[in-house]
Amino acid sequence: MRDSSNCQCKKSITHSLRFKLSCTLFFFSLVMVLTIIASNRILLDKYYLYSREKGFVTMYDLVNEQISAYEAGSIDSNTFAKNLDEITVRTNIGILVVNNDWTTVYASMQNVNGFMERLQESLFRRLMAQESKDFTLEEDGMEAIAVTRDYTIYKIYNETMKDTYLELVGRSGQDKIIYMSLAVRSLKDSVAFSNSFILYVGLIVSIFSIFVAFILATWIAHPIRELSILSQKMTNLDFTVKYCNDDRGEIGELGNSMNEMSHRLERTISELKSANAELKKDIETKEAAEQMRQEFLSNVSHELKTPIALIQGYAEGLKDNIADDPESTEFYCDVIMDEAGKMNSLVKKLLTLNQLEFGNDPLTVEHFDIVEVVRQRVDANQILASSKNVTITMIEPEPIYVWADEFKIEEVVTNFLTNAINYCMDPYQVKVSFAMMPGDVVRVSIFNTGATIDEEELDNIWEKFYKVDKARTREVGGSGIGLSIVKAIMEQHHQKCGVINHEDGVEFFFELDAKKD
Repeated sequence: MRDSSNCQCKKSITHSLRFKLSCTLFFFSLVMVLTIIASNRILLDKYYLYSREKGFVTMYDLVNEQISAYEAGSIDSNTFAKNLDEITVRTNIGILVVNNDWTTVYASMQNVNGFMERLQESLFRRLMAQESKDFTLEEDGMEAIAVTRDYTIYKIYNETMKDTYLELVGRSGQDKIIYMSLAVRSLKDSVAFSNSFILYVGLIVSIFSIFVAFILATWIAHPIRELSILSQKMTNLDFTVKYCNDDRGEIGELGNSMNEMSHRLERTISELKSANAELKKDIETKEAAEQMRQEFLSNVSHELKTPIALIQGYAEGLKDNIADDPESTEFYCDVIMDEAGKMNSLVKKLLTLNQLEFGNDPLTVEHFDIVEVVRQRVDANQILASSKNVTITMIEPEPIYVWADEFKIEEVVTNFLTNAINYCMDPYQVKVSFAMMPGDVVRVSIFNTGATIDEEELDNIWEKFYKVDKARTREVGGSGIGLSIVKAIMEQHHQKCGVINHEDGVEFFFELDAKKD
């Protein structure tokens, strides 16, 4: 693991943009310095001689012009000498002008005799080279680098002075000879000195370029590094970080494009997550619906199994003449009729619940007195209450008019009352009360004494066929559909219903709209 991390660290450093830019600028500076040094060594000598040759020709033309002006009488001898002196001082070229009889017309140096000898020697060597094929100027230390009809330029190396000279021998008119000489002052030493200087300066510049390149590369690499971090976060599905640099160039455009891509990816992933959540919810809903369907079929089968078995058993008994007296026959018939009535009631309740849940039973909203409706249902259940020794107490207020479906609200009251009577325990009291709630809403509460409902069971009692006490007998318990019908009716009215545990019993309630208009 340690070796792997070291390799990764090295790879990160050597492949970074900052490292590459620094190395590139350093090597570029070094190559430039070496190129300049090589150019000096190879080309500077030739270029220097070429430029001197051009200068010689230019000065030769100027001297010719001055000689022509002097011969034409345009200038006198003093002016002629002064003009040539200026050329000599300005260009550092020695000039000698002689007639055909070797008399001196102008000499720029004091050693006229020395110049005269060198002129004669040059003319002699040129003549010898023309007349004898075995004699070459190169063997005699001379090289003709430019030969024309009017002049010849030689490059001469002086063994004694260890230096190179450029000499020009030419004619002006018919009777004058021009001799010009220029010392190439230790060009090789100058080149070596120049190369040494360039090398030192180049090394300093190269080292300095590393520092400059590091700063420059850091400046260039910073936004790229920022984009790299942004892309890493986008890879981890973190779209909170945005590129905030003000660069208007290509990197800025790339950053803005990544911001846009980040925004679109975030929106797309959010939409995908929402769609996935909806799909998961749909799957859970379908699974729950399938489970409810299976439970529903199981509960319906269980609820119908007992009465069908009783009806079948007592009918077979009648067929086999087991009941041999009128009283037994009547009892058998009563049981069959009672069980058939229970089955009929169960089927009706299931149909009613099915219509409510699927919206096939629309509301018929009316304005009626809820107190009167509750009183009627209480009176209708007095016989059932008396049979179970239950006392129903109703606190009657002034008439309270509500907006609701009267027939369905009667169903709600009936379910709550029968439920309270069936589950009422000592001291066997059922209390009906009314209370005005905020928002012009009336709450109808039906309380019965007895055992409370476990808190974890409170949300389940509204489900179809759910019974708190699984061991409760058929005589006491109902079908388990009544509270589901109540829940469906109140949801259709968009009103509340619920259950509250008290110390001595349980209170069921529902609410209705009691607005006057």
